[in-house]
Amino acid sequence: MAFSTLLTSSLRPALAAVHWAARRQCRGLSTPQAAEPSFNLEGIFPPLATPFSPTQEVDYAQLEGNLRRYASIPFRGLVVLGSNGEYPYLASHERVEVVSCARRALPRDRLLLAGSGCESTQATIELTVSMAEAGADVALVVTPCYYRGAMTTAALIHHYTEVGDASPIPVVLYSVPANTGLDLPMEAVITLAQHPNIIGIKDSGGDIAHMGLMVHKTRQEDFQVLAGSASFLLASYAVGASGGVCALANVLGDPLCQLDHLCRKGQWQEARDLQHRLIEPNMAVTRRFGIPGLKKAMEWFGYYGGPCRAPLVPLSPAQVEELRSTFSANGWL
Repeated sequence: MAFSTLLTSSLRPALAAVHWAARRQCRGLSTPQAAEPSFNLEGIFPPLATPFSPTQEVDYAQLEGNLRRYASIPFRGLVVLGSNGEYPYLASHERVEVVSCARRALPRDRLLLAGSGCESTQATIELTVSMAEAGADVALVVTPCYYRGAMTTAALIHHYTEVGDASPIPVVLYSVPANTGLDLPMEAVITLAQHPNIIGIKDSGGDIAHMGLMVHKTRQEDFQVLAGSASFLLASYAVGASGGVCALANVLGDPLCQLDHLCRKGQWQEARDLQHRLIEPNMAVTRRFGIPGLKKAMEWFGYYGGPCRAPLVPLSPAQVEELRSTFSANGWL
């Protein structure tokens, strides 16, 4: 083990203790009222697509180019190495370098969330520490799912508690049952929300009643709920979500920030009209055509999309035409 890693490991409990003490002091735990969040996650976060060259190597220059274009959009921050970043297909050193590249290119007032979830608790902790050292502000930790049948509520609480204890940066839970086949149980979320270093959840399940209940059950904690899709962003805000991590923001960042603004101003009719125009394009670049569709749409709006990494394959000409028609029919092209 490298000396720097050994030193980080030995200092981690002390650093976490200092971090927790500061957070507890500002949480107001002695009062029954819901505390103001000490780490503001309000707003829109695009989960960035990872650019690849024609030979399927990570193209850091194109990543920087996309980040420069996104800098003019009023995002609260960005997510790297989420599901839309083809995270499972990146080697460990690529994951760390993507975070370093994004941090160098990203304005300091924008939050950088980095996916660090692995199948084992130990690997998740190690990667989370590496992400923090590379410049991530928050770790986004997906549910481990390979041994899905063993991922009981108790097992998941233990996993996330260990990660929260060890992480030098705040942790956001990530539930994406469409990819993992595992929905983070409500009981686990309620318990983990009490951890001083676990500050929220990205919920991509799409069950608005479930999301509203999470908001309600964690209202006394320093904990925020993020919608995981643009298709139900308005509904999520209506039940108390703080923000959204939305794949479509890679393509239509300004309209999604406008939707966020309208909801916060209570301009619900205008928000509803805009939400309606975003549903079909969002479904097209997520559920229907996935990351190849997202990357193709990015190219139509001035961003670098490029190829996916195998085994993902590009869209067929017929699929490209269907994707374009979806954006055109809703007034975006």
